Amino acid sequence: MRQFRWILTAAALTSTCALAAAPADPAPTQAPARSASGIDLGGIDHAVQPGNDFDNYANGNWKKNAEIPADRSSTGIFLQVFQKAEQRNADLIRDAGKGNPAAGSNERRIADYYAAFMDEDAIEKRGLAPLQPKLKQIDAMAGKADLARVLGNGLRADVDPVNATNFHTEHLFGLFVSHGLEDATHNIPYLLQGGLGMPTRDYYLSDDKAMVETRGKYQAYIAALLKQAGVADADAKATAILALETKIAKAQVDIVDSQDIHKANNPWPLGSFAKNAPGLDWSTFFKAAGLDQQKVVDVWQVPGIKGLAALTASEPLQTWKDYLAFHALNEAAPLLPKAYADLSFGFYGQTLSGTPKQRDRWKRGVASTNAALGDAVGQLYVKKYFPASSRKQVEDMVHNILAAFDERVDHIDWMTPATRQRAKAKIASIRVSVGYPDNWRDYGKLEIRADDALGNLQRADEYEYQHQLAKLRQPVDRGEWWMTPQTVNAVNLPLQNALNFPAAILEAPFFDPKADAAANYGSIGAVIGHEISHSFDNLGAEFDAQGNLANWWTPEDQAHFKAAGQKLVEQFNAYEALPGLHVNGQQTLGENIADVSGLTIAYLAYHKSLGGKPAPVIDGLSGDQRFFLAFGQSWREKIRDAALRQRVIGNEHAPGRFRAQTVRNLDGWYDAFQPKPGEALYLDPAQRVKIW
Repeated sequence: MRQFRWILTAAALTSTCALAAAPADPAPTQAPARSASGIDLGGIDHAVQPGNDFDNYANGNWKKNAEIPADRSSTGIFLQVFQKAEQRNADLIRDAGKGNPAAGSNERRIADYYAAFMDEDAIEKRGLAPLQPKLKQIDAMAGKADLARVLGNGLRADVDPVNATNFHTEHLFGLFVSHGLEDATHNIPYLLQGGLGMPTRDYYLSDDKAMVETRGKYQAYIAALLKQAGVADADAKATAILALETKIAKAQVDIVDSQDIHKANNPWPLGSFAKNAPGLDWSTFFKAAGLDQQKVVDVWQVPGIKGLAALTASEPLQTWKDYLAFHALNEAAPLLPKAYADLSFGFYGQTLSGTPKQRDRWKRGVASTNAALGDAVGQLYVKKYFPASSRKQVEDMVHNILAAFDERVDHIDWMTPATRQRAKAKIASIRVSVGYPDNWRDYGKLEIRADDALGNLQRADEYEYQHQLAKLRQPVDRGEWWMTPQTVNAVNLPLQNALNFPAAILEAPFFDPKADAAANYGSIGAVIGHEISHSFDNLGAEFDAQGNLANWWTPEDQAHFKAAGQKLVEQFNAYEALPGLHVNGQQTLGENIADVSGLTIAYLAYHKSLGGKPAPVIDGLSGDQRFFLAFGQSWREKIRDAALRQRVIGNEHAPGRFRAQTVRNLDGWYDAFQPKPGEALYLDPAQRVKIW
């Protein structure tokens, strides 16, 4: 559900024997009272006409009363479910150290990682000492071969399974490992563009007033962090670093271009890099990165990689030294003494997201432990919180919705028999995994120490990188999971033709085993339908049943599909998130296709679940009304302006407010709520987007 990227974006979860107990959340998001229908009746604003604004009809009263917690950039259903998982994870992590678990056990690693993170006194006393080896390596660079070596040593893995569009870290390049786009039988490495300290290239290049102000604050932050570390000439170096990052931003390709899978299909022989992307000592780089034995490396963004390689040659070595030193500090700041962590939050939390208060340390400790030891915590999570009965119920729902999708394909009047046959073959071969993976990650070789918070993080990052490299020597794992069971998220994996639904999202109000079917199908059913539909969105539809990049469409069908997609692009282009800032319909197209198609299939599956019987009226609401209200309330959201701007500019998901308006494309919604011509959401039948 990429906040459904092919990953659903929810609030991010981004050891001596006695661990600190996690305190109660000082500002929890209160779950609204839900009626027998599974709908938050009190959240509805009956003063709003559904046909004018379905989001504010379904959620208007909730919005009037909801408050964004001081340590969050937004609130809504996702945060509600996330906070439940966060508290559960905190309890599991706290309890892992009870009974003095044996050295080398997962419980010992969890306990020690969390204890080290929470030991602020030890972190203050060690200061920059844990980072000095990296800083000294950077300072010792004497030529461009050394620069290539440092960049190669610093290469890390991007484990976002689908969005290999930008490597959003301080590293100049990123690595993604999966099977080849045209060969599903072998894993290959993908090289990604990176190198920016702000979210996207737009933050460097846009003339928008807010962006210009953010650049000034970023430069001030760079200088402040360097000064805190005792670096001389910090202001001048901050100016040079921002100038270099601006050149990096100009070299990168934008999000829409990065989403074009055909432009990503560039397997280069290792020996061709020096000619194809001159400037970087590629031989030294690949050897330092452990990739020198590979025959080919796929270059995801050719112009970006060429531009970055050229900059390594054209820009002064001292500027690269300053850039790398700053990013080493920036990446480590959350696990350095408080002064560094506070500076980092001041920019990334307050300036970029508008969040006034930093999260309590125990919450950050839980997030960091989950990131480093996700499967270890995940095993504890599913054992305690995800019964087999819930797994079975969701699996049944997934298969019901898949069956509805298959049946829907039979009745799509514009699709030719050849394309229909291949679409059905793809549906039949989708692999569904619910709750947790069949095989858990082995952390046996990962060293975790109770007195080394930053070192633990560094070793966990290196461990993940080595895990990804090891896949290059192994058969393709079609059942590989890319997120942990305790993640409030879901994912479609086009290269595996697979769906993953982690345990933590399978909670009320998304999924309630005791709830009315209409509410479950409108909420988690639409999530499931969304994920299935990603196999057939503008990107997923490029892959065949085996996960190979292959055109299985007739020209006539592909033309119709693209024309329908263009109507959706135009529909979302019209939505204005902030004054003068519109949603980018092309950038969000894949998610919007999945929303429309997923909701359509969930609606059909809901009606199929009734077995031919009429839906009961509950709380004065028909079954269809409950279904669509459950969908609209799943997307309820209050978000700070800075965070909203960041999402619109840099994310492939439209804001939740506009996703709730997806209902305007379904005929069933018109029957349920009777919107009239002339109302803002009303579309003539010919203008309603029907893709699947």
